[in-house]
Amino acid sequence: MSFPIDRPRRLRRTDALRRLVRETRLDPSDFVQPLFVVPGAGIKNEITSLPGQFHWSVDRIAEAARRCYSAGVPAVILFGIPSQKDELGCAAYDDHAEVQMAIRAIKREVPDLLVMTDVCLCEYTSHGHCGAICDGDVDNDKTLELLAKTAVSHAKAGADIVAPSDMMDGRIAAIRRALDSEGFEHVTILSYAAKYASAFYGPFRIAVDSAPQFGDRRGYQMDPANAEEALREVELDLQEGADMVMVKPGIAYLDILQSVKQRFQRVTSAYHVSGEYAMIEAAAARGWVDRKRLVLESLLAFKRAGADFVLTYYAMEAAEWLNEEKYR
Repeated sequence: MSFPIDRPRRLRRTDALRRLVRETRLDPSDFVQPLFVVPGAGIKNEITSLPGQFHWSVDRIAEAARRCYSAGVPAVILFGIPSQKDELGCAAYDDHAEVQMAIRAIKREVPDLLVMTDVCLCEYTSHGHCGAICDGDVDNDKTLELLAKTAVSHAKAGADIVAPSDMMDGRIAAIRRALDSEGFEHVTILSYAAKYASAFYGPFRIAVDSAPQFGDRRGYQMDPANAEEALREVELDLQEGADMVMVKPGIAYLDILQSVKQRFQRVTSAYHVSGEYAMIEAAAARGWVDRKRLVLESLLAFKRAGADFVLTYYAMEAAEWLNEEKYR
């Protein structure tokens, strides 16, 4: 025959046909919105490094939580910026610190919204590293005690999910034991299991003032060159009791995300990180890209690669876009 009978273009002719045969779909329930909590009252200040994102005081953070819930976003993840930092990051496990108070505020106002918390010390330490320092290096085992205290403090405040992001060895087992011993067997652990030492975190570090004051984090975060190591990290965390795992960053590590999902078939997430967000915003501000299309295309890439859900600064906005399209 001079022309093929099979013509794939037949299924691309109209919007209705494309929707009918679409393999990957986005839904507001696919997203988790990061929120930043700061000391003070009456605060909603735009973050310079993350245009469109805000620092929220505890008394106003329920505004953002309600918007998420109304759009169908099932969860938020909280990051705290303390009024004071010290060598051991004591504000991380202070029951009256900003994150703990924000958990309570959100649970009072929007009780059905899931609250995740970032469990790490970098936002709280004066040196900007993710753990306790001994002889110029992060002391892995001493840090485990502090991370476990932080997770328990968050659970006491009402967190549904704790998400350790520090990349210390053995932290999942330490946190699981601590939660269980305090009666929080129901609290879920989302492990930042494959977290790379990436240049994509810059805007976040500005937002929470967490850049290391000496050295860098390559001694505990993963080498971007390594893929097989990510699978070993994920396997260890699952063996230690992680309920869900995460790959971070996102777009530049879709191969890792797909490998993790295919290998373990467990709940797997990705973090669409600050640098990825900031690049889209910068290009869109100059008129170089169609912002909405690029955001949704990026989020589709995570789902297509195997993510069950995505932590993204676009969660609220993308959910609202999807809701608008649904009722057109």
